[in-house]
Amino acid sequence: MSLKSLEELIVLAKEKPKRRIAVASAADLPVLEAIKKACYLNLVEPFLIGNMEEITVLAESIGLKRDHYQIIDEKDPITACSIAVALIKDGKADILMKGMVPTAPLLKAVLHKEKGLRNRDTLSHFALFQTSFYHKLIGISDAAMNISPNLDEKVCIIENAVYVMNQLGIKNPKVAILAPLETVNDKISSSVDAATLTRMNKENQILNCLVYGPLALDNAVSIVAARHKGIFSDVAGDADILITPDLNSGNILYKSMTFLSDGIAAAIITGSTAPIVLTSRADSEMNKLYSIALAAAL
Repeated sequence: MSLKSLEELIVLAKEKPKRRIAVASAADLPVLEAIKKACYLNLVEPFLIGNMEEITVLAESIGLKRDHYQIIDEKDPITACSIAVALIKDGKADILMKGMVPTAPLLKAVLHKEKGLRNRDTLSHFALFQTSFYHKLIGISDAAMNISPNLDEKVCIIENAVYVMNQLGIKNPKVAILAPLETVNDKISSSVDAATLTRMNKENQILNCLVYGPLALDNAVSIVAARHKGIFSDVAGDADILITPDLNSGNILYKSMTFLSDGIAAAIITGSTAPIVLTSRADSEMNKLYSIALAAAL
C-alpha cells in the first residue's frame, strides 16, 4: 500500500473517532483558520488555551462557531503550554498543537521529566510530502529537532518515522538513509552510519521496515538514476521515507521541497505520547490543516 495524496489523510482521520486537540497560546489567526477547517471536516474538538478575549475576537472574525471549541483563559503563553500538555497527560486531549508561542517553551513542557509527554528517548520531526515530481507521498526526517544525531538517535528517528507510516497503513515502508554518495567512505560519517543502519535492519534490530543506504538523493527517488549506477535495491527509486544525516541537510531538503517545487507537507513531532502539530509561520494554511489531519489519523 502507498498513499498518493495528502487528501487521503483526511479520509483516514475521518475513519477514527474525533480527536480532541489542545492548542497552546491559540490567539493565532492562521492556526485558527486551520482549526476551523478541521472542525468543518469533523476531525477535531479543540481546546483553545490562551487569552480569551483575543481568541474570541479572532475566532469570530473568521466565523469559527463558538460551540465548536472550548477556551481555557490563560494570558501567559508559557503557562498555556503547560496547561495544553497537562490536558494530554490527563487523557483529556489527544493532540497537541503550537499556537502563538515559540517552540522552545512548548517543547520544554513536553519534555518535562514528571509532567511531560516523552515516550521515547528521542523525539523527531516527521514531514509527509506530496509533490507532482514523485509517484507517492514521501516522508522526510529529521528537519527540525535533532541537530547532529548519533547512531542511536538515528535508530529512534527511523523508528519514529516507521511508526507513523505503519499507523497510516504502510506496513513495511522503504527507508532510504541519505548520504552524498552510494558507497561507504570512512571520511563521511553519514555513509558509515547508513551502512550500519542497513545492517541493523537486516539483523532485525530495526523492525517493520526495509532500510537501505547509503543512498544519494537521486538514487533514493529515481529508479532510472539507481539503475544507471548499478544499484539494485527495493528501496532505491521507491523510498517511502528519507532519513537525512543531520538537521542542516534535513531542513534544507524540507524547504527546497516547499519553496523550489510544488511540494506541500503534513508535519508533526513524533516520539511523544501524543502527536504534536508544530508548524511554522511560513507554512501555508493547507499545510497546517494536513498536519492536523496527519495527527488525527494516527
